[in-house]
Amino acid sequence: MARLPSLLRYAVVLTGDRYLAQDVVQEVLARAHVRWRRISNADSPEAYVRRMVLNEYLSWRRSWAVRNLHLAGERLTEIEDARGGVLDHADRIAEADALWHRLARLGRKQRAVLVLRYYEQMDDESIADLLNCSPATVRSQASKALRTLRLESERQILITAEEKS
Repeated sequence: MARLPSLLRYAVVLTGDRYLAQDVVQEVLARAHVRWRRISNADSPEAYVRRMVLNEYLSWRRSWAVRNLHLAGERLTEIEDARGGVLDHADRIAEADALWHRLARLGRKQRAVLVLRYYEQMDDESIADLLNCSPATVRSQASKALRTLRLESERQILITAEEKS
């Protein structure tokens, strides 16, 4: 599949773990191969496969993988720093690792909503369609997720300030 690197990046952002993402994509592609005639007749086969990846992530049943995400900073260097600015390599790794730690604490649906909104640049109606819920639920999940990330960030700032004093 020519779009495999893009599909893997999408899965990495969803799962937060490169190896888990590879497992998810491999599972999806195996199922897609069996149904390819039907998938290729869809309006957008790529969107169909991406939805399969999202559904596989949301229904992932390997509790060890969900509970034991290994958040090594080296895995995160493959995702470009969209903010721009000039940071040295160590700062980028530390910030990316901190962000992954905060994202890992979100529920799967909250995380999926943020990935679809900010990584995939989708609107609330499209996200609601993918997740089989209402746009209001999407907005609620995004609001709760962002609040959790802000609170975690503020908590980390307080801890750092206390350690310095």
